[in-house]
Amino acid sequence: MSRLEEQIDLNVPTEVAWRHLHRLEDYPQFVGGVREASAAGDGRARLGVSGTGGDSLDAEFSDRTKARSDTREMTWRTSGGAEITGTCSVLPIDEQHSRVQVRMEYDPAEIHDAFGGPKGFAQVSAIERTVRGDLERFKDLVEREREH
Repeated sequence: MSRLEEQIDLNVPTEVAWRHLHRLEDYPQFVGGVREASAAGDGRARLGVSGTGGDSLDAEFSDRTKARSDTREMTWRTSGGAEITGTCSVLPIDEQHSRVQVRMEYDPAEIHDAFGGPKGFAQVSAIERTVRGDLERFKDLVEREREH
């Protein structure tokens, strides 16, 4: 299994970032390879994906707030395709700024089978770039909507 951790600072309060993470309908705007996303009930979602291994993934989500801090975490696990597990944490920096951290574990071979692309070290680099791009698009979306 490979592990990945990326983070980005946002010019919005923690609550705003947290609320946006739960808007599944917005995932295609910032998550690379996701064409559509919808709730499937009981903490589950269906993600329509672009790739070679099928056209959808199911994901199971759960939330928690860490004791003695304002950090909120969303954990997920996919099924029905490439197995990816992860945590997305939203941490307060101050009252008007937050940090989003993404931690993922995945099997590179399964990712390649599901989404195509390069193999080996090049694939790990491509996944890191994709997640970094996802975070940048999330930041743009959240900050742009806050301005309006």
